[in-house]
Amino acid sequence: MIEQLFGSKTRVKLLQLFYSHPNRSFYVREITRKIEEQINSVRRELSNLLSVGLIKSSTHNNRLYYEVNQDYEFYEALSQIFGKGVTATKKADQAEPSEVSDIKELGNVSLAFYTGQFTRDNLAGVDLVIVGDVNQTKVEKFVADMEQKEGKEIRFAVMTMDEFQYRQQVNDRFITLAEDAKKQVVIDKENIYTENPDKEPQPAKKEETSKRKPSKKTKSKE
Repeated sequence: MIEQLFGSKTRVKLLQLFYSHPNRSFYVREITRKIEEQINSVRRELSNLLSVGLIKSSTHNNRLYYEVNQDYEFYEALSQIFGKGVTATKKADQAEPSEVSDIKELGNVSLAFYTGQFTRDNLAGVDLVIVGDVNQTKVEKFVADMEQKEGKEIRFAVMTMDEFQYRQQVNDRFITLAEDAKKQVVIDKENIYTENPDKEPQPAKKEETSKRKPSKKTKSKE
């Protein structure tokens, strides 16, 4: 149904890819692998999407990258359709389920995100940050496999949550740059970069309870 409305299967897959990752940039061959479509079809549809302003492109290290245009007039509406409402909260967007499961295999991961080369933000100085209690050997193998798949060296950092929080407190330059950069969140158990709507009503309830308790104490003193 949706393919008939938007013209082609490749176009729909491209829109789903871009709108599900509002902070990620992709080059053509990477796109063809992710959506499993022929490169000629992908190039044709990318040209169509560029012409109407749905996506934008730029060159980095002699390679052409594409990403969704968040300034597009109907960006929010299309995000609800193709990105399931994903928003770039704190310059971050959520990862695909497969990416989450791969990272979880490394150990007890509290926070993990891609940045740097993956989001074409040179400010970060790192491409992958993993926070938690993890198996170092598994991490190194994971990164090595990723480097082979991506065809480039991946800069990564691993630390415990205590170290990460300490670095935040002292405004460590490495963490500050990584936090200010565009990123794709893979895991965020502490909701550092992503919102948890389930927790929003809780402060209001606590506030109401705290208001009632003082009134009872006041009466007892009187």
